[in-house]
Amino acid sequence: MEEFVRGERSRQVLEAVILEYIRNGVPAGSRAIAKRYGLNVSPATVRNVMADLEELGLLYQPHTSAGRVPTELGLRVYIDSILKIQQLSVADRARIRQSYRGRVERMEGLLKETSRVLSSFSKQAGVVLTPRLSQTVFKRIEFVRMRSNVIMTILVSQAGTVHNTILGIEEPISQEDLDKYSRYLNDMLQDLTLLQMKERLLEEMKKEKVLFDRLVSKALELSQKALQTNIEESELYIDGRTNLLDNPEFTDVEQMRRIFAAFEEKSRIIGLLDKSLAAGGVNILIGSESEVRDMESVSLITSAYTSGDEILGTLGVIGPTRMDYSRIIPLVDYTAKLVSEMIEDVF
Repeated sequence: MEEFVRGERSRQVLEAVILEYIRNGVPAGSRAIAKRYGLNVSPATVRNVMADLEELGLLYQPHTSAGRVPTELGLRVYIDSILKIQQLSVADRARIRQSYRGRVERMEGLLKETSRVLSSFSKQAGVVLTPRLSQTVFKRIEFVRMRSNVIMTILVSQAGTVHNTILGIEEPISQEDLDKYSRYLNDMLQDLTLLQMKERLLEEMKKEKVLFDRLVSKALELSQKALQTNIEESELYIDGRTNLLDNPEFTDVEQMRRIFAAFEEKSRIIGLLDKSLAAGGVNILIGSESEVRDMESVSLITSAYTSGDEILGTLGVIGPTRMDYSRIIPLVDYTAKLVSEMIEDVF
């Protein structure tokens, strides 16, 4: 098959069918391909090449009198071997940067805004997976007295993410003592990941001095309670779900209901983005490649964002399998680089 697709005419016809399908969302006929794409061959020749590509599993014919549309395999061959990726214009880059003005005071705000930016510029659904708590590097911990028997624990990562936990306590603790606990813990735990923090706290609590030092004992006890939350969790931001309704292939109400239901089950999308995280660079999953039930009719284009050498999370675009890959791939790639840059500069 690879040798066949390397043939110039086969590549040209496969590319033309896919571009026509991306543009119009309907099967491409041989006459339209011969006329619009400058192949300098007759419609009959195009039909023959289409038939050969269909035998290879790269195209299929929805019904006898229709033209052809690409299969998932056809799209994969196109993306891996034929696709010409556009470069974002200077104006587009400037507009994307401008979209963030005044909206990046906190890490969570930056990431939520990024899902909106991706949705707005792609005209599809924008998704962002926040850093997993267990892998974030700890910067400081603060205890804030809310009421006599309630305190708030604030965990701040070096990348700027903030995680708050409300704790009930049996004995009242003054804010002055809470500040002492914070100072002690910050000196001991700074620059560790939250997972390493949990391990370090367990080690410290086994030491004899804990039995004789009330400050150390209470500080360790409170911080351990604060980390009882599931630090493996990530937050998922999705913006622009309804953009999918503008695609003609999603006019089936039942199909859209299933896709929207999959969006609501965030654990499934998070699992999918976690897979993409390990791939490096821009990663593209087409239809059933995602192995997520009810997501067979969409594709996902993702890229990781970072802080220095540390991979923090994933962002991307979900759209129909016929979305404009040549335009959206560079959008996702540039946005990931821009978010990484802003995390370095602002947080």
